[in-house]
Amino acid sequence: MGIIRKTKSVKTLLEVFEQADSALSVVELVERLHREMNKTTVYRILDRLEDDGTLHSFMGRDGLKWYAKCRGCTASQHTDAHPHFQCRDCGKTECLTLDVSIPSVPNRKVDSAELLLIGLCEECLL
Repeated sequence: MGIIRKTKSVKTLLEVFEQADSALSVVELVERLHREMNKTTVYRILDRLEDDGTLHSFMGRDGLKWYAKCRGCTASQHTDAHPHFQCRDCGKTECLTLDVSIPSVPNRKVDSAELLLIGLCEECLL
């Protein structure tokens, strides 16, 4: 998509991500923003921000789509391939700053890959 209009709804959604210290599920975003915008608007903005390279998404162990801020991505290429971690007790879900090498596959073009690590976060370990 390239250029996204910075409407009030877009700014509100981006503020949520600026304040977040972990990934957010689409369900959580809809619940948090239900007073400012309807569910359809949340989904539409998330899709646009992902197309624009501002956010990336991945599937959690619960089958929900999760979103987090991109680092260095553009509308034409998502470059921040990294694993995600989801705590099986508290549900905290976060991007891990680990380098992941996506293998090339003969006679195929890999556009994206997802790696979700599931276990206990540092708080639940205690």
